[in-house]
Amino acid sequence: MENIERESMEYDVVIVGAGPAGLSTAIKLKQQAIEASKEMSICVVEKGSEVGAHILSGNVFDPKALDELIPDWKELGAPLNTPVKKDSVRYLLNENLNFSIPTLFATTFKNHGNYIMSLGNFCRWMAEYAEGLEIDIFPGFTASELIISNGVVAGIATGDMGVDVNGEKKDSYEPGINLMAKYTILSEGCRGHLGKQAISLFNLDEDKDPQHYGIGFKEVWDLDPSVHEEGLVVHTMGWPAAKGVLSGSYLYHGENNQAFLGYIVPLDYDNPHISPFDEFQQWKHQASIQKYLVGGTRTAYGARALIKGGHQSIPKMHFPGGMLVGDDAGTMNFPRIKGTHTAMKSGMIAAESLFEEFYKEDPMTDLNTVTANFKSSWLETELHKARNFLPFIHKYGTLLGVALAGIDQLIFRGKLPFTLHHDQPDHECLKESSEMPRIDYPKPDGVISFDKLSSVFLSNTNHEEDQPCHLVLKDPSIPLSVNLPKYDEPAQRYCPAGVYEIIEKEGEKQFQINAQNCVHCKTCDIKDPSQNINWITPEGAGGPNYPNM
Repeated sequence: MENIERESMEYDVVIVGAGPAGLSTAIKLKQQAIEASKEMSICVVEKGSEVGAHILSGNVFDPKALDELIPDWKELGAPLNTPVKKDSVRYLLNENLNFSIPTLFATTFKNHGNYIMSLGNFCRWMAEYAEGLEIDIFPGFTASELIISNGVVAGIATGDMGVDVNGEKKDSYEPGINLMAKYTILSEGCRGHLGKQAISLFNLDEDKDPQHYGIGFKEVWDLDPSVHEEGLVVHTMGWPAAKGVLSGSYLYHGENNQAFLGYIVPLDYDNPHISPFDEFQQWKHQASIQKYLVGGTRTAYGARALIKGGHQSIPKMHFPGGMLVGDDAGTMNFPRIKGTHTAMKSGMIAAESLFEEFYKEDPMTDLNTVTANFKSSWLETELHKARNFLPFIHKYGTLLGVALAGIDQLIFRGKLPFTLHHDQPDHECLKESSEMPRIDYPKPDGVISFDKLSSVFLSNTNHEEDQPCHLVLKDPSIPLSVNLPKYDEPAQRYCPAGVYEIIEKEGEKQFQINAQNCVHCKTCDIKDPSQNINWITPEGAGGPNYPNM
């Protein structure tokens, strides 16, 4: 980094990521400052071309945190226009057969009082609210590096623009900016680039379970009005999930005859032949789902890793000079498949903890008060209640594990006098390809199911091609020397965007990275069995441009 060429800007607080956690942190900080008649300069850096461009979520929204943060959100026009009217939970036996599970036995799927919404549009609304409080928001800028001074995070450096694939400056070169801050808040979402660095640098996950993840897909469909049921929330499990994999899916009927549908595959699966994308496309042909899609039109597609380790995997949320919030800290409640209200609350707790110290004569650099504030909140209560859900399934399998997890939640209300652990990282779960059955997925029909490239087209993904590859191989030989013979190079299948290919040139196999297709899901960074792929930030504004995900 060439410091002599870089400008610096100073803020009291720099927040990385304009998702629900980051925006809630900024808003709560500014609200407290205004109430106390204090000055506080805050900026939010967002790598998407606009706020919401990289946001992807189902999303059935619990307004609990929003009621606390912005009590008059209805009057202010928050885009929550579709209250949930009906829940349906179904177990799919095969392509044609399924049965209903009473919500009495699936308490985590009760959604009375919640709303079907686009999280991207909700974040756009939150950003407008934040700007009304004179919070600076900079979309299109990547936070590429932590700035460390004497062991303390002192801000972030944004990425340079106009660098070619060989690292040389082009005519369009513009150096990044150093955004210096008294406190830096990392709210990048699941597997955040800087969050991962901070966790490693400050050993924030010491004595914690490894974090666990899933890959989540989403499509938006315009349905035939005759089959649209506004306010209907459908969740399914079962077919076509591979044996031993607790995949789940959703179909939410929003406003304007639109449906949001998707599929989640946990990334602790063991069969390297699994293709999560193809499982999703196959699922849409189940009779209870396909009946809604016939005559409809797919208008958007995207994918994003989600965090699901839960209470045991939450790292220490504070470090010298800053904090982790939202999915950077792993606050999603996976049994409920809800992370927005928990992300918002984590940001609000961080803001309260920071504000307690900020105006003291000798404020703490390491805001350890966030731990006590977290422990005394409803967020701690909610996540602690859910702590044994996934470990039960991992320890006892999909059938017995789901039954035990259900008993834990339904009968004991998450208050069993012990805590189970899930100690194996997701990337270590793969077995060798020769040991596992191959899976022949049906070809897409182009009507209900589709291929990867036509799907990526709908994500509006774009990267400047002449730039350094943001998918960095620590050892370029490993894909062909290790991953291919042992695991049939699973990157070809777990990537939802066709980024990774094994091709032949002049009779020799090559590992090809189509980085321009990347939708920033982070699955490769998580699931690569050799932990050889490091996702770093590409040039600013690159990636998907989701309109209303």
